[in-house]
Amino acid sequence: MSAKAAAESVFREEHGRIIAALIRISGSFDRAEEAMQEAFASALSAWEERGVPANPAAWITAAAHRKLIDQSRRERTRREKQESLRYEIESAGAGAGEAPAELEQEAMHLPDDRLRLIFTCCHPALPAEGQVALTLRTLGGLATDEIAKAFLVPEATMAQRLVRAKRKIQEARIPYEVPPPERMAERLASAQTVIYLIFNEGYAATSGDQLVRRELCAEAIRLGRVLCELMPGEAENLGLLALMLLHDSRRETRVVDGELATLEEQDRARWDGAEIAEGVALVEQALTRGPLGPYQLQAAIAAVHAQARRAAETDWAQIAALYGRLVEFVPSPVVKLNRAVAVAMSEGLERGLEESEGVGGELERYYLYHAARADILMRMGRKDEAAGAYRRALELATNGVERGFLRRRLGEVSGSG
Repeated sequence: MSAKAAAESVFREEHGRIIAALIRISGSFDRAEEAMQEAFASALSAWEERGVPANPAAWITAAAHRKLIDQSRRERTRREKQESLRYEIESAGAGAGEAPAELEQEAMHLPDDRLRLIFTCCHPALPAEGQVALTLRTLGGLATDEIAKAFLVPEATMAQRLVRAKRKIQEARIPYEVPPPERMAERLASAQTVIYLIFNEGYAATSGDQLVRRELCAEAIRLGRVLCELMPGEAENLGLLALMLLHDSRRETRVVDGELATLEEQDRARWDGAEIAEGVALVEQALTRGPLGPYQLQAAIAAVHAQARRAAETDWAQIAALYGRLVEFVPSPVVKLNRAVAVAMSEGLERGLEESEGVGGELERYYLYHAARADILMRMGRKDEAAGAYRRALELATNGVERGFLRRRLGEVSGSG
């Protein structure tokens, strides 16, 4: 393996572990990032000259530790940290270009550090946009311009979000720690929300001309796996990972020739069988652990869809029942709308339409409410009303692919397409 390929592999696979340890040691996001960037630059030079070491991740960790010592020496600050770092490396006998056994072990086994980092990035005191940006920057290793591109905002805007998030952590003295037991549930829920926000923005982009941004979906799933690895006993972590995998299994079939394909229209033979199998297994595992939670229920709903070989075989009654349970946890109008659609498909279109109209006031500016209502009306043969609902949905939709789908459906019910 070339030096460049080895460095890229370490960055992709071990970035979160290494940066979490460096933040713990230095007490600074910026110092840790600077040290790691310098360590990777040194690695490229050293590895091209002397070859890739047996444990590249440990080499990077040791080099970054030395960079932190150099920073402290130059700035004459953080003297206690400097001595701690000096002892960590020198007592282990770290020579130039070598990685002592202790550092090798640290590079490979840092679950507590990554867990601390997740809870710090996702602290409720930070605004949601800051939580997402900081999580992708630190745990994900994405560059600022990559995050900005994924969320369709200027790089300067994303850079400011990162600066504000880091400043908030410092000014509010947010501790770099795993929260105490009495706060664990709230803080874990915040971390799960951030990861799912990242996935949702990748799976159904809110704006632009692409429906799916694959890199965000992949990153959210990777972060979900990290959360499961760090907290394997939490059933909701398993449910979240399962939910993302099951949705992601349909990713390649959601857009055909540039046009949105509904769940009913998708070619199910092209769904990712490996992701479905893993997702279903995770759902079953999560449900046996308990306690029951919203991610498990959403994953169970996705599993029912995934296991139907044809759209006509979908068990809508079971889906409606699962949404009924989900409403108990998340009594939001969106969940109630989804239940109404399931009721329409299982108990009758008129019944479902009545339920959907019960949340219309709260969802007047939510384009999917009007699109769902239009679909039910179209199935009932009430084309004029369906056309009106599609027009309203089209006014509110901002994603180019979704707008194209709505125009197509509007043409079908109005006879103009």
